[in-house]
Amino acid sequence: MNVMTADFPLSRILRCYLLEARCEFMRLLRTPSFVVPCLSFPAVFYLLFGVILGGTRGSSGMASYLLATYGVFGIMGVALFGFGVTVAIERERGFLTLKRALPMPPGALLFAKTAMAMNFASMVSLILAIIALTLAGVSLAPWQWLALFAVNVLGVLPFAAIGLLIATLCSGQASPAIINLIYLPMAFLSGLWMPLSILPGWIAGAAPVWPSYHLSQIALHVVGRNVGQGIGLHLGYLAAITLVCFLLARKRLLSLNQMGKG
Repeated sequence: MNVMTADFPLSRILRCYLLEARCEFMRLLRTPSFVVPCLSFPAVFYLLFGVILGGTRGSSGMASYLLATYGVFGIMGVALFGFGVTVAIERERGFLTLKRALPMPPGALLFAKTAMAMNFASMVSLILAIIALTLAGVSLAPWQWLALFAVNVLGVLPFAAIGLLIATLCSGQASPAIINLIYLPMAFLSGLWMPLSILPGWIAGAAPVWPSYHLSQIALHVVGRNVGQGIGLHLGYLAAITLVCFLLARKRLLSLNQMGKG
């Protein structure tokens, strides 16, 4: 940075963070290739499997299960593509280098992208909640709806870190394909599309490897589908994944900066 942020009052620094977050959100909100799949896919899948094929109205078994798991599926896409694709493209085009040259707080871009992912995650969560209430007949206590919303919004963090790491390792053109190769198999193998109990035993046994499994277990616990596991282990796993991927991405970006490629 050419201008030290310490020379600015706190109010101006906070304004930089908020303006950057607003611009990032509006930029992707006006990008149909991002908005349409991220908001429509979880809703369409939930309508198909949670409402049409999930049983009669008022049967909250499968509908509540899929409300939790498709929420995780939706926010995974928001975070992985919102970070993995956009950061890879921006790095490749020199946009990150331009940002470093501007008189703005160094963490503003990361904050903006995280806020963007959380905003879209909240939209996914609200869309699924409306479908669950009006069409699937899911009935939850107010605290459960709020807790599920919080799980979805905060749940973007580990997948944002994974997406950021992917963005530092591949080109902008390759990033969508690589993310799809991770995103879709991970969703299936962690039981987001259908319960692990009806999948082959080896899939259920390997499911704890995936961060999506641990987040879905927390969401299922919230909606009353407790499988007998405490949430402490799941939270610890997700926190570790977030920290490790973020530190690896940071190290990779610093290395690229030194080589003049970031």
